Amino acid sequence: ENSLQKTSTCSSVNPSGIFVSPYTLNLSSFTKLIKRLQERHPEFSRNEIVEAVQEVRKSNKGVLSGLAISSIEVKASAVL
Repeated sequence: ENSLQKTSTCSSVNPSGIFVSPYTLNLSSFTKLIKRLQERHPEFSRNEIVEAVQEVRKSNKGVLSGLAISSIEVKASAVL
């Protein structure tokens, strides 16, 4: 008898019919953050901005959760 149990994950379909994985990051917040940083720093490319946000994450023990978006924006701006 196999003692390993199969685990199931909850996934859903949002009202517009798009499949939403349970493993999806909160991409809407990330997208808003990147957009705000692009507006604030038009001289930097999207990749440079994403790298700055990654640097903030690295300096915060590898996570962004727990930080306010405005705080991440200020810290990423300092990196840029």
